[in-house]
Amino acid sequence: MNIECVVDSRSELGEGAVWDVADQCLWWVDIMGELVHRFDPASGTDDTWAVGEPVGSLAVRSGGGLVLATKTGFHLFNPETGEKTAIVDPEPDLTGNRFNDGGTDRQGRFWAGTMQQDGDRKPVGSFYRLDTDMTATKMMSDITVTNGIAFSPDGKTMYASDTGASVRTVWAFDYDGDTGTPSNKRVLFDTHGMAGRPDGGTIDADGCYWYAGVGGWQVVRVTPEGKVDRVIDVPVEKPTKPMFGGANLDVLYVTSLSQGLDPDRPQPHAGSLFAITGHGTGGVPEVRFAG
Repeated sequence: MNIECVVDSRSELGEGAVWDVADQCLWWVDIMGELVHRFDPASGTDDTWAVGEPVGSLAVRSGGGLVLATKTGFHLFNPETGEKTAIVDPEPDLTGNRFNDGGTDRQGRFWAGTMQQDGDRKPVGSFYRLDTDMTATKMMSDITVTNGIAFSPDGKTMYASDTGASVRTVWAFDYDGDTGTPSNKRVLFDTHGMAGRPDGGTIDADGCYWYAGVGGWQVVRVTPEGKVDRVIDVPVEKPTKPMFGGANLDVLYVTSLSQGLDPDRPQPHAGSLFAITGHGTGGVPEVRFAG
């Protein structure tokens, strides 16, 4: 197995990695750097766009461009022109909140969650579903740090997590793809016994859930039965989101952050983008936002 720093960005808060199969590139964000990134592994180039506010997550649109989840809600974004168009702000009264992690279901709906941006974080975050008609619906609330959105290969199971220090749990739900409704919430994995808390997540072709163990120097694979069957040590204390990419979906990309690190352990590439190969696992294609 090999771990390589492919974009030495030293991002403040790298997150939101999404591999687009059609364009063979990795989109990702620097939340507090207010940047959208596009990494092309064929050329090794990493292009960036400033969006003027914290941006937590994104999805590539089937009709072109991106949909962003930002400090002020959902937006459409055109990378060719840099134009950002507001869709809806579902929390206009919660000015201390911002959007965080997100992802699309197998039908092309975009899910993203909010969280308190600064201070002693309270459980004031919620998960929202953005439908293809551009309406946003609150689906879950009372979350401290919304994270870990992912869907099983058949789309029948949804995963989400709360990274909050007192919660640090990944949940699984039965998911109705026709209506976009989760039900039967249950604990997939409680990370209190692990080195890191569950940050962003993704699914592999075997239906196993991978999460970035933020604060724990590791990426973790959990089976659908809730058992850890693989832990990969990474060279940064705070990995934030794994995402399978590459021509064969066998490269595991991992974003990271560079804030609040252990001063006694050097990590000169904290905040950068990493690629892990030779791990023997492949991913499933991410679905574009159908709106």
